[in-house]
Amino acid sequence: MMYTFKCKAAGDLIMAQADGDQLLQIIGKAPAAEGIIEVAAVSAAIQALENAVDRGQANHQQAGRLVSAQPRDTPAEDEAVELHQRIWPLVEMLKRARDQREVIVWGV
Repeated sequence: MMYTFKCKAAGDLIMAQADGDQLLQIIGKAPAAEGIIEVAAVSAAIQALENAVDRGQANHQQAGRLVSAQPRDTPAEDEAVELHQRIWPLVEMLKRARDQREVIVWGV
């Protein structure tokens, strides 16, 4: 399944299910085929995503210090898409929705 987030204030945002599920959970929504982020919840959703990125970066830096002391033969998680990269399009959509007082829906 793919998520297609829609908002009158922005273009459609298509996201893989695993990424969409993760981001919905971060903002306190249960992953579902259909849903809505109400105007009143948009600012809290932005804050939740930004807080998750901050926590993720702190954990990544701490893990990096531990791993950097060990030699590596192959690239590991360094090439993985980081959380802040995955959430950026949704945060931008949320900001536009907040500014224009629009809802975000998916699956409808």
